[in-house]
Amino acid sequence: MAVYMRIDDPFYLYAAFALFIIWNGRNLDMMAFDRLDKSKFRLAETLHWEKRYVAGSLVAAFVLGTVCGHALVVAQDPFAELVTVSVTLATMISVVGRNFGSRLNVDMIILAACLPMMAGLVMARDPYMALMAVLLLPLFLTTRSMANGVRDFLFNAVTAERKASEIADRFDTALNNMSHGLFMLDGDGRIEVANRKAREFFNIDAHIDLSGRNLKAALRLGTRNGVIARENFAQINEHLDRLISGKEDRSLIRLDKNCWLEFSARHRGEKGVVLIFEDVSVRIQSEKRILHMARFDTLTDLPNRSWFKDVVASKMSKARPGQKLALAVLDIDDFKHVNDTMGHVSGDKLLSAIANRLRSLSRQKFVISRFGGDEFVLFLPDVEDLSDLNRTMDHVIDTLRGTYMIDGHKLFISLSGGASMAPVAGAQIEDLHIQADLALYEAKRRDKNRWTLFEDSMNQHYTERQRMKSDLREAIRANSMDLFYQPMFHPEGKRIAGAEALSRWNHPELGPISPAVYIPLAEEMGIIGDLTRCVIEKAAKECATWPDNLFVSVNLSAFDLGDRAIISVISDALDRHNLAPERLQLEITESGLMNDLDTARVILTELRAMGLSIAIDDFGTGYSSLSYLDMLPLNKVKIDRSFVRNVTTDARKLKLLRGVVHLARELGLEVVVEGVETDAQLVMIRENDCADLIQGFIFGTPMPKGAFIELATKLSKQQAAARDVLHLSNSAKSLR
Repeated sequence: MAVYMRIDDPFYLYAAFALFIIWNGRNLDMMAFDRLDKSKFRLAETLHWEKRYVAGSLVAAFVLGTVCGHALVVAQDPFAELVTVSVTLATMISVVGRNFGSRLNVDMIILAACLPMMAGLVMARDPYMALMAVLLLPLFLTTRSMANGVRDFLFNAVTAERKASEIADRFDTALNNMSHGLFMLDGDGRIEVANRKAREFFNIDAHIDLSGRNLKAALRLGTRNGVIARENFAQINEHLDRLISGKEDRSLIRLDKNCWLEFSARHRGEKGVVLIFEDVSVRIQSEKRILHMARFDTLTDLPNRSWFKDVVASKMSKARPGQKLALAVLDIDDFKHVNDTMGHVSGDKLLSAIANRLRSLSRQKFVISRFGGDEFVLFLPDVEDLSDLNRTMDHVIDTLRGTYMIDGHKLFISLSGGASMAPVAGAQIEDLHIQADLALYEAKRRDKNRWTLFEDSMNQHYTERQRMKSDLREAIRANSMDLFYQPMFHPEGKRIAGAEALSRWNHPELGPISPAVYIPLAEEMGIIGDLTRCVIEKAAKECATWPDNLFVSVNLSAFDLGDRAIISVISDALDRHNLAPERLQLEITESGLMNDLDTARVILTELRAMGLSIAIDDFGTGYSSLSYLDMLPLNKVKIDRSFVRNVTTDARKLKLLRGVVHLARELGLEVVVEGVETDAQLVMIRENDCADLIQGFIFGTPMPKGAFIELATKLSKQQAAARDVLHLSNSAKSLR
């Protein structure tokens, strides 16, 4: 309109009206777009509306370009040329930010606006104008490049924002659905984030904003809501202070009598700390129950043999010099008659009743235990003299003797006992127990319903035991212990994979001594490690002469798993006899791991790294065996014979066996099933694919090395013959 008023050219009036109509039409079009529900748009609809937008831009740009061309060719007025070209170029450059820098929009506006302008510059027939037309090209290309850059930047920004929003949503969902509670604190100990589990546990209303609150102040809400015992609040704060300050990374906090939380802290430097907690009340109660079960007799709730020894050792370590102690063994007279006539349930009730009377007597004066059956053991940590022991034992026997009402029956019960007394200096509880047993035997021999003190004349049995200890020590020192081998077969029963080495002691005078006798004796004497060394040395030496496809398996004791010397013992034996490490397997039991699991794990990890196989024996008989599968570097699992005993008649046993096998194989462990004795058991195991190897009487009992080599050779020849027959059969088929 300004150009029209300056040069009075009606063309510019028409152009002004055209631009106004185009602008008004585009406004109406965009208003229609704004009224639509874009949340339901599909891609095709979005592209349709973009094309309508570009079409409007194209028409407007073309009008502007035409106005420029007219000014350059027809009007040839400096003001008209300056105004029209300036407006057109400004419009073209501003397109960089329009519609997120749409490439189509940019290209169309550049073409529609610039082509008429360039044509006008060329048609002016002035070389400088033509040069100006050429120099417009870099401007156009730069504008196009800038528009593309803006579009990419905006697109990436929008995409990143959307992804960040999605990640934030996912994080929020994960945070509020995690099973653990979480508090994220800033450097001043104020809450930045608290997830839903934390609120739920401390019963904090979801509408209460915890951001910026001190953690302790927030936990007071839990105190008011009855989640935290008020008397524990100060102690809880002390634990939290240690966690927040970095003095501790993990802490077990007791909220009340039955509620425990385990907190772990992850520090973020000056930014604060993240506290994660979980409710471990069930675990703590379970551990307490398990510990109680491990320490106390389930029937009488008296300390069992193991815990009794620990308590006695503790009291002996605190005894004063010159103090005397005593140990007594009590046995119910004719208890077998009670079981035989009234049944074992009534017998158990009688044992519980006697245990209750014993418990009422002790009052911290002596330690009571039930070692099994009807044997009760008393430890008296402080005995003044023989008269004091006489008074105590008479009182115990008199109190326990009497009438008991069991299942409506009145039973008169008497007990016999044996006791041994010694100064605390140099006293050995095992020796005292032996002496008390000898005294008990003498009391029963003389007359029941009494107790007897150990005397030297009762020492014959003790002397024989000591002699057996000496002979066992010499047999181990002289390496005169024999080895028997129980083969491990592949499930089809035609191939031997290896054998378990089992020590045997043939006493020169007493004949064969059961391992159940001399192995506990060796453990008691502290020479079980020497016995293990003998077995490893002889097993490695003999296995080196076997076929290369056979391995030998050796048992390690708890003593071996607590001493790193076993590593060099095994390494030296392998080197000395040139035996490949993979041909030696080590078997461990749960009882051998419980004393010092961390040391045992380190030793086994190093042995595994040497190439040896590690198998856990009697798997499934301990309460924590499952955890060992994850903690220890195992290759094999030897499933205890108790899983196999009734597998053919008890469907639950089969399901349990299959479940254990599946678990082991999921962890990549080879499965050895022990105790297979019948054809029916073997068929069941084969049909359910429950074993990689089988060890049991059905394939072979423990046998001398000669018999084992003979069996292995025989089976090897049979396998070779079978392969030859198969080869000839295949050859005949190929000839036909």
